[in-house]
Amino acid sequence: MLEPIFLSLRIASIATVFSFFLGVFLAYILNKRKIPGKNFWETLITLPMILPPSVTGYFLLILLGKRGAIGSALIDLFGFKIIFTWYAAVIAASIVSLPLMYQNVKAAFLNVDPSYERAARTLGSSEFRIFWTITFPLAWPGIISGIVLSFCRAIGEFGATLMVAGNIPGKTQTVPTAIYYAVENGNSQLANTLVLIMAVFSFVLILTLNKWLEKRNYLGK
Repeated sequence: MLEPIFLSLRIASIATVFSFFLGVFLAYILNKRKIPGKNFWETLITLPMILPPSVTGYFLLILLGKRGAIGSALIDLFGFKIIFTWYAAVIAASIVSLPLMYQNVKAAFLNVDPSYERAARTLGSSEFRIFWTITFPLAWPGIISGIVLSFCRAIGEFGATLMVAGNIPGKTQTVPTAIYYAVENGNSQLANTLVLIMAVFSFVLILTLNKWLEKRNYLGK
């Protein structure tokens, strides 16, 4: 029972790191810079949140499979097959959690008062310094929300993960896939235990986030 839990935590943690850096980068350049086709790129980023996970998983399967553009290149160059490995699960979790990260970071950046950034520019600060000393710190609560929600989404990913990583015990079996196959095999005790662990863990994370945001807002008044 512990193997799927530890694997899910590892996959979700790595996926959240990828989503964090990519989400912050995309939210900044698309909302703080004039980028052609902004609506197109935002729609593309948000699409995995709207599509059924199995559809997202199918697209990834086409790309990462041994005949896909990325999958075949990895096999030819490095002899590495990514399908049905935990690396594929990380990619799937990153793709489905990125929209939550992006939307939260975008909202956080848009809520930053632009007058602070303009004042810093008049004082001769570079855009890099403005971002790290003004924009990023002021947007931090929204970014934290994105991190927590992305982590919860990544740890609960099922459909896309099953398509590209499968359900190999000790190798690619995460908590959601372990629950599914426990129910399918009539192992209700294991299913109930894993469901309870997931529910309590996610509840505590969201509750802690809400308490932190409530305390921060109270102190900011």
